[in-house]
Amino acid sequence: MAPAVNPSSLAHHPLSTQPAVTPVHTGLMWFRRDLRTDDNAALFYALKHCKALHAVFVFDRTILDALPRKNDRRVEFIWHSVAELKATLQAAGGDLHVLHAPAAQAIPALAQQLGAQAVFTNKDYEPAARERDASVRQTLADQGCPFYTFKDTVLFEEDEVLTQGGKFFSVFTPFKNACLKKLDPFHLTAYPSAQRLASGVLAKPSSPPPLPSLQAMGFETTNILELVTPGQQGALAALDDFLTRIDRYKTARDFPAVKGVSYLSVHMRFGTVSVRRCGRAAWERFQANGSEGAMGWLNELIWRDFYFQIIFHRPDAAQNAFRPEYDLIVWDADEKAQRLFEAWCEGRTGYPLVDAAMRQLNQTGYQHNRLRMVTASFLTKDLGIDWRWGERYFADHLNDFDLSANNGGWQWAASSGCDAQPYFRIFNPVNQSEKFDPEGKFIRKYCPELAKLPNKVIHAPWACPPLELQAAHVVLGETYPRPVVDHDFARKKTLERYAVVKKSTPEAD
Repeated sequence: MAPAVNPSSLAHHPLSTQPAVTPVHTGLMWFRRDLRTDDNAALFYALKHCKALHAVFVFDRTILDALPRKNDRRVEFIWHSVAELKATLQAAGGDLHVLHAPAAQAIPALAQQLGAQAVFTNKDYEPAARERDASVRQTLADQGCPFYTFKDTVLFEEDEVLTQGGKFFSVFTPFKNACLKKLDPFHLTAYPSAQRLASGVLAKPSSPPPLPSLQAMGFETTNILELVTPGQQGALAALDDFLTRIDRYKTARDFPAVKGVSYLSVHMRFGTVSVRRCGRAAWERFQANGSEGAMGWLNELIWRDFYFQIIFHRPDAAQNAFRPEYDLIVWDADEKAQRLFEAWCEGRTGYPLVDAAMRQLNQTGYQHNRLRMVTASFLTKDLGIDWRWGERYFADHLNDFDLSANNGGWQWAASSGCDAQPYFRIFNPVNQSEKFDPEGKFIRKYCPELAKLPNKVIHAPWACPPLELQAAHVVLGETYPRPVVDHDFARKKTLERYAVVKKSTPEAD
């Protein structure tokens, strides 16, 4: 790989896809899913091209008012991250307008109030965000105010990596190979936005609205601070911690009882750390010692780009199967299916690894990546329930929820998505448990009623000898549920259900 890029050349680099910006006197920086001053593309360009720059974050009521739970950990994570951002800007001589309003109306109104001659923000690739931005762009244009959007959330955006035929990739491995071939130091170089804060460009408004409290916005305090440290400083500390164990990532990442993953997903979701910083850290480690763990993590960052470009090119996949023939499947949706769904949501299926995973989600807003695959497979292929039900539940509960990745993951599990697992590949929840939680440590943490069961039977309590159940104070059907479905029977039923899209002879599990 070539030497690092000089940050001062970023604005004019030949590989840049960023828009050309006309300098203005007064600008407005709109923070969204980029809650940091470090390595922030839009902030860099705004500071470079404005003589006076205001900043704003909007708690968008269009989004927040639709949330089903008022103890939503994400809102509190954002609140603390915004508070840190506001303090950082104040220390640099500026401030942050914080509004609680529909963003599509609030941003043009604030720009007009401040006399802003340009608005700067970083791109969001998901359907609702694109519709909102189109509305904002039009309203600002009517006011004679340009709306500049920058690539910041991804390494490669929607049309940067295409097939030889000029189409978007729908299979991951060729996409990954094309990304790695195209990867240049430019794509991993940080924008020196934080260094520019002291340039005197930040404007300090005479009376910015104070940061509204969670309660004033109708939300409650949660346990998020017990789980993760929000904000840019929390993100950088988490990244530093991960880099001490990144070399083990490829082998450790599948075991939920092991500290093997990065725990950076919520920070990447809300942009308290930049993808360039993460990608650069992984690439430099791989270059230094050939670390398979570092390359494995870079692979995951590219998966993230892959799903962003899928949802950009196929926004219909947010509601429908990416592969249309899979919408022919008839899912169970009667009262029994509703009861089974509720058991899955609450961690009462009788399959310990599935139950522990769902309880982890409910208690923390996080679910280990391996377990996201296990629980999704169980819902769709053991219970026969539409993947959309599970997708919505995850959307409401995951701290790191991203439509693109959540939709992509669920459609992968249901075999209806791009580069999905074959429909006849059906995870056996007991085998998954024995393989990835062999000592039952994760199960014991979230299903303490099973804690005294021996390792060899904790994965399938229904197969445990009665005397061992009694010794462990486990009463099936009372202290812990019996299995809500027989996996072998469910597997046969799933193969029948998927027969409408059958393209090859089913293989053995």
